[in-house]
Amino acid sequence: MPQSSEPTYYSLLGLHPSASVMDIRRAYRELSKRYHPDTTDLPSAIATAKFQQLNEAYITLSHPERRFGYDLKIGYSRFGVIQPPLDLNHPVSGSHDRSKSAYLDASDRPLSSGEIFALFMLVLTFVGCLLLAVAIGLTRGEAAFQTHLLQSTPSIQQHINHVLQLITSVVIKN
Repeated sequence: MPQSSEPTYYSLLGLHPSASVMDIRRAYRELSKRYHPDTTDLPSAIATAKFQQLNEAYITLSHPERRFGYDLKIGYSRFGVIQPPLDLNHPVSGSHDRSKSAYLDASDRPLSSGEIFALFMLVLTFVGCLLLAVAIGLTRGEAAFQTHLLQSTPSIQQHINHVLQLITSVVIKN
């Protein structure tokens, strides 16, 4: 990787470029709690700048396409490169066991209680609409399928005949 004077997003989060999405999320959460302007003892200007840098790093590294573009920009390649573990004194398998995770995608998350409530209300509304439609169909029976235009046709025909009689009487008088 080429070295530059500006720190990489990985170094801001304290991670190696081969870090998983879960490692990136975990590091971001810890650091964002530490540097959030409302919860830190640092001066407001420094905390805000650091927090913005962390947000920018997380937004870029948590999205696969943006991360791939960023890795190309800094000269890191995931393909054909064997990356050493972060700490050679500790086995890699001792970290987080992903086989016990219930989520296949690392960016997947459980629904919040508000989202579950909204889905429940949508399903309840849909079922209510279906029941209402069935109830109206059963109570109205055949009348539900008849149109008002067919029922009011004789009265419309009477109005048309009356208007025609008036027009012919006016034409005859002139």
